[in-house]
Amino acid sequence: MKAIQINRCGGPEVLEYVDVPEPVAAPGQAVVRQTAIGLNFIDTYHRSGLYPLAFPAGLGMEAAGVVEAVGPGVASCAPGDRVAYCTPPPGAYAAKRAMAADRLVKLPAGVDDRMAAAAMLKGLTAWYLLRRSYPVRSGDTVLAYAAAGGVGLILGQWARSLGVRAIGVAGTPEKAELARAHGYAEVILADAPDFVARVRGLTGGAGVAAVYDSVGKASFTQSLDCLRKHGVMVSYGNASGPVEPFTPLELARRGSLYLTRPSLFDFIAERAELEAGTAELFALITGGGLKLHIGQTYPLADVARAHRDLEARRTTGSTLLLP
Repeated sequence: MKAIQINRCGGPEVLEYVDVPEPVAAPGQAVVRQTAIGLNFIDTYHRSGLYPLAFPAGLGMEAAGVVEAVGPGVASCAPGDRVAYCTPPPGAYAAKRAMAADRLVKLPAGVDDRMAAAAMLKGLTAWYLLRRSYPVRSGDTVLAYAAAGGVGLILGQWARSLGVRAIGVAGTPEKAELARAHGYAEVILADAPDFVARVRGLTGGAGVAAVYDSVGKASFTQSLDCLRKHGVMVSYGNASGPVEPFTPLELARRGSLYLTRPSLFDFIAERAELEAGTAELFALITGGGLKLHIGQTYPLADVARAHRDLEARRTTGSTLLLP
């Protein structure tokens, strides 16, 4: 069968479309024939070496499909079940995959395979950001970067459903318009010269309760300056590179701020946590409160182009790879 492998770190050119052996279900595992694979920024971190892997390595953390076989001891799913997952280790860029059965989530009738592959990692990221890293309350105002991206479009709608006013950050006027159509009350362009003043102006000078920052190095200080007293800085991505070391006194100088650097997988490590997050996510989708925007799809064999487009900010919403 076909899969993507890398044998060294680098740019999209290191992605190889190769033949690999068919997976076999070991005890506790299920083999999933994958119908849609989610592309996420974390995949580029693995490819570039920011998050090191042992070679040869697969990529991808998220997919949906149909269970083909189960190994001994598996009772949670059966052949024919439609399932999805978002979990390490990387290896989702493949036609089939043997997965730990307790990491698979069955899909309800109102969530098709492509929706699930577009929503699992990104949707659960929005869930933990809004529900765990800074648990929002109705009436809060928050700031979210990459508002027209996969996580951003979900977060905007989810925040609105919770009575939260979300201010988005987008790279172009077209992306700003897309973000407004997906729940954001206001959107500021990322290169606005008066960025902090704009945020302060939209909050009566107080600042926002929380910043959800996936950009990292380039926006970190600016994000701190947008927070209200005792606000929460949630730095959850490194799109511009990792945040450089800084003194904690910077938090005190801006009103005794809080800083967290979370990772999704710490919030869904236990089965009960995974089920709680996906239950809330799927209910929002099937209830009509969340419209998924799949901005582009690529054949799995064309994954290098998908990575180039993602890193060049040419994508909107969720991106899928199709085996």
